[in-house]
Amino acid sequence: MQKEPVIRFLDRTTPPHITTLILLAGMSAIVMNMFLPSLPKMTEHFQTDYGVMQLSVALYLGVSGVLQVFIGPISDKYGRRPVILGGLAVFLLATLGCIFAPTVEIFLFFRMCQAVVATAMVLSRAAVRDMFDQDRAASMIGYVTMGMAIVPMVSPMLGGVLDEYFGWKANFWALLLMGSLTLWLAWADQGETAQASGKTLLEQFGEYPELLTSPRFWGYSLAAGFCSGAFFAYLGGGPFVGSVVFGLSPVWVGFLFGAPAIGYFFGNMFTGMLAQRVGLNRLVLIGCLINAGGTILSLGIFLAGYGTAFSFFGLMTFVGLGNGLVIPNATAGLLSVRPHLAGTASGLGGAIMIGGGAALSALAGALLGPETGALPLLFIMTGTALAAVASILAVYARERRLGKSA
Repeated sequence: MQKEPVIRFLDRTTPPHITTLILLAGMSAIVMNMFLPSLPKMTEHFQTDYGVMQLSVALYLGVSGVLQVFIGPISDKYGRRPVILGGLAVFLLATLGCIFAPTVEIFLFFRMCQAVVATAMVLSRAAVRDMFDQDRAASMIGYVTMGMAIVPMVSPMLGGVLDEYFGWKANFWALLLMGSLTLWLAWADQGETAQASGKTLLEQFGEYPELLTSPRFWGYSLAAGFCSGAFFAYLGGGPFVGSVVFGLSPVWVGFLFGAPAIGYFFGNMFTGMLAQRVGLNRLVLIGCLINAGGTILSLGIFLAGYGTAFSFFGLMTFVGLGNGLVIPNATAGLLSVRPHLAGTASGLGGAIMIGGGAALSALAGALLGPETGALPLLFIMTGTALAAVASILAVYARERRLGKSA
């Protein structure tokens, strides 16, 4: 049994407090979705098409996915603390660029630069695995992301209100303020958790094949990737469905858009309570089935001609619940395949998840139109949800044959 570390809040000579880890993960989440209710007004401001403005989601996710390939090995080499602090500093500069961008092209460039905030999410998870063994790490990641779940529950509503009364730039001024506070907290509390690596950075990247040849790593990564893919498709298409298909105001889009976060909160709470007792594989499977059930039910309602804004957004709660069970447990699983590569695994697993999410987000935005309704989005979400179920079943099959070996 791994000995739990001594932790003192606002003491950077000890590992980070769970409050800091929650806020680091939450900062990454709020940057992703707070401004989404503003997309229609931003489209008008920059005099462009909605599809172009929607790239602010897909490009952000794509760059975030690519960055995560590098974040892990760099942090395994140089430590979690300096990478987190550097990433947050660059994020603040990028946010200023978004605020003052004169054209949509410049805005999208700085929006892509904002993706460096992914360091906070990736390394908050890696820090947990540095400190705790597998099942305890799954429980702690569940609590970290449970706190993080409050952010996407509230941030679209806050973003919609800010847009309604102060304009779309108010969202980015708010992100600048919150990012500054998070940077200070990380500086004051984020003690180093990674053991110093004697390897060169090139040697760190050279260890990727050790993960890429592990079927269990792929099983956990794809289960998390496909399950969250349903949410990322929703992230790309949900604002369009709310504002264009159902004609909702930014405030209502922001209010209803946060429905998955309610489920996500409870899914993470159940993970924190049950991971050590039930086991992470079982919770991943249950989460994948709940996620698929929500999308299939919503799709069936729309195919029958009874779909409404409340049925669409309401059933997204099940997508959030499924993700809340799957992501922390699958993450703990993929981090534990090679514990000495926790940072690398966190980055690579995140890249697979976010990279796939970027593609699904862009696909949802491209396929949706006033004449299509919500059906293309629901078909995409259902397909990815079923693929997640298949992925975790593959992990079960692998472990039945070989036990815990990779």
